[in-house]
Amino acid sequence: MPLPENGAPWPPPQFAGEFRDMRIDDAWYAGDRDRLTKIYAGNQTRADGSRRLWGRRPPAPGRPDTRMHIPLAGDIAGTSAAMLFSEPPTFTVPDGSTQARLDELAEAGGIANRLFEAAEVSAALGGVYLRVTWDAQLAARPLLTVVHADAALPEFRFGLLSAVTFWHELPSDTATAWRHLERHERGAITHGLYQGDRDRLGVRVPLTEHPDVAGIAGSLGEQGDTIETGVDQITAAYVPNMGPNRKHRGSPLGRSDFQAPIHDLFDALDTTWSSWMRDIKLARARLIVPTGYLRSNGPGEGASFDLDREIWQPLNIPPTESGAAGITLSQFAIRVEEHSRSAEGIVRQAVQSAGYSAQTFGLGEGPAVTATEVTARERRSMITRDVKARYWAPAMADMLHVMLKLDRVLGFSRVAVDERPHIQFGDSVSEDPKTTAETLSLLAQAEAASTDTKVRILHPDWSDEQVQAEIVLIQREIGTAVPDPITGGPLPADGQDHETATEPARPVHLS
Repeated sequence: MPLPENGAPWPPPQFAGEFRDMRIDDAWYAGDRDRLTKIYAGNQTRADGSRRLWGRRPPAPGRPDTRMHIPLAGDIAGTSAAMLFSEPPTFTVPDGSTQARLDELAEAGGIANRLFEAAEVSAALGGVYLRVTWDAQLAARPLLTVVHADAALPEFRFGLLSAVTFWHELPSDTATAWRHLERHERGAITHGLYQGDRDRLGVRVPLTEHPDVAGIAGSLGEQGDTIETGVDQITAAYVPNMGPNRKHRGSPLGRSDFQAPIHDLFDALDTTWSSWMRDIKLARARLIVPTGYLRSNGPGEGASFDLDREIWQPLNIPPTESGAAGITLSQFAIRVEEHSRSAEGIVRQAVQSAGYSAQTFGLGEGPAVTATEVTARERRSMITRDVKARYWAPAMADMLHVMLKLDRVLGFSRVAVDERPHIQFGDSVSEDPKTTAETLSLLAQAEAASTDTKVRILHPDWSDEQVQAEIVLIQREIGTAVPDPITGGPLPADGQDHETATEPARPVHLS
């Protein structure tokens, strides 16, 4: 399927329902009060918006807007990303030179940070795209970039991404809308520039018509608007946040962490906080004074009461006369407990509906002491993390493999690219060093674990070579290393004499 025809409606109607929901999710994720008001007070969700705090029209000019917004949606998305990528994942391949180049690409390109950012957006919009591209003038390596789900038109076959068209709007100083489209398919990338309006894609024009993409035309040379990548894979991957999409059953796109009806809980939380702040404003101490206490400001200027005045002369008012009472303090109570418990209950339900434990957001009993206790209290969050990791791993491995292949095709390296990288996610909860030390001490006292096992417990991310080297050092330090009976050097770390162990038994002759 080529780039869209001239005059096509935009955004594309194929995923109109999903894109509409993304706009709502994005407004909550951004925490922008104006965008929330526009979403719920507009025509798109008029029936739904009329029941919401943000569906009400803003106050008249000159009057303050007393509505409060609590950015719980952003907190949920940020927590989701932190659980996946707060500890950078490790990427491994069997070949040593390929591993060194892969480490270089990951470090130089800041891939760990890109993945963290992508995971947060994915939690908010229901998914995200990883894209591999390159710019030889910018960096001598392929680049892993992120494209948000509301700026892509995907094509799926049997649930697998077969092609995708990314777009973004270019700057314009007129009513004309300039859009750059970039279609990725197996082995090729096609670019297109369109000149249209807000609702229509418009007419396709040469890339040189807009300065922001004119450089792409120069890099394509005589190949037209399509460039052959030389790689037998698509240079983009879709990562669904979670599945299935409950609101759009059968859709290949994932669902947001705060897919409706969690929006209702977000709105209820804002309503609760707005009511709480209203109580605080109403509870300001106010003085009720007789008219005689007021000081005239002159004809037509009214009267005022000086709160800072220290000396007052007595007024000639009979104490029994109506309205002769002195200064009266008026101060309403603030319903702190009621609002606090209501807000906590709403937050608890919202995060649980999103797939997380309340303890992950600081709701629950006292702080956990060990990593085991943290895991037990946050089991629901850990399950959600593991499910999301299974969605991320294949897409990450594919794009890293594409990066290695492009790296070779573009002449940046000559490493082997036969093996697809293996992805290992970091621990979401790190064990307390004191707890680990106590565990190793108990295992040593009980003589229930070998040195190999204890080293692996202390360093679970180490390779076999690193573990064996550490065992040799430990044995030398404590004096338990046994010399090799043949070479005189130290035995291998496993304590076996491999040369003599594999030698066939010699016959014994009795005289």
